Amino acid sequence: MKEGAWQRWGARLKPDWITLILLGLIVYVWFRPPAWVSDDGRAAPTLEATLLDGRPVRLEQWRGKVVLVNFWATWCPYCRHEMPAMERFYRDYRAQGFEILALSQDDAPEPVRQFMAKEGYHFPAAMAGAGQAAALGGVSRLPTSFLIDRQGRVRYKISGQVHYARLESLVKPLLAEK
Repeated sequence: MKEGAWQRWGARLKPDWITLILLGLIVYVWFRPPAWVSDDGRAAPTLEATLLDGRPVRLEQWRGKVVLVNFWATWCPYCRHEMPAMERFYRDYRAQGFEILALSQDDAPEPVRQFMAKEGYHFPAAMAGAGQAAALGGVSRLPTSFLIDRQGRVRYKISGQVHYARLESLVKPLLAEK
């Protein structure tokens, strides 16, 4: 193509305002995809796991804290996208009584251990065991999280990605409850 032909072709590519709005929405949803938050209120089940470092953990030992139980996998792009916000939130609110238990749906613990170390995540992580997701109310997609209040009740199920502002809006009121 000659130079004038390139200019005419490029002029046809100018987006209109509807295209720009649609592109903006696509970018927004990619970086902050929707999540469905449903209220709950039932007692949290007995849940035990072995952390990646070999220590056993029971959900009951965190009674009196607000706990985010997060089901995720290293191969899940939305899971990987939400984890920096989870780490920041964990560091900011752990001293106020917030805890995370990240339960990986991966097939083997070593890739999970490597991923957590490489990314510098410090919240507790374990491999998801059979029945843990069902005991909390079921997981049909990743990521899925459950928020458990200080009294040991499952307060919210979050189907989809969490981000800092969403965690803040759900967790801060639970931390304020005594």
